[in-house]
Amino acid sequence: MMLRAGCFVLASLLCVGAAMARDDGRYANTDPELKKWFDKLSSKRGPCCSDADGFALSDVDWESKDGRYRVRLEGKWYDVPEDAVVTEPNRVGRTMIWPIKYPDTIHIRCFMPGAMM
Repeated sequence: MMLRAGCFVLASLLCVGAAMARDDGRYANTDPELKKWFDKLSSKRGPCCSDADGFALSDVDWESKDGRYRVRLEGKWYDVPEDAVVTEPNRVGRTMIWPIKYPDTIHIRCFMPGAMM
C-alpha cells in the first residue's frame, strides 16, 4: 500500500513538473503577436512549443560551417540536424534552440539561427 501511494505521489510530481515546463505566460503581456508567432513556430520535426520551452544561445555557443550548424549545450558540441532548423525569418534576432534532454544525450527539436555579431 505504501509503495502504491509513493508511486502515485511521484507520478503526480512529475506531471506537475512537466506542466510547469510549458509556456508559463511570461511573454503573453509583452507582445501578443510575438507570442502567437512563437506558439506556431516549428521545424520539420514538429512544433517548437513556445519561447518558454526554448532558450537563447550566446554567439560563442553556436557556429555555422558549410551551411550546417553546431551548438554547444552543457559543455558538449552537437550537430544540428537539417530537419530541426527553423526556416522562416527570425523575428527576434537572437539564436534560439529547443532541446529535449535525455539521460545520455540531447535531442534538438528546433534550432533558429540568429545574426552572429
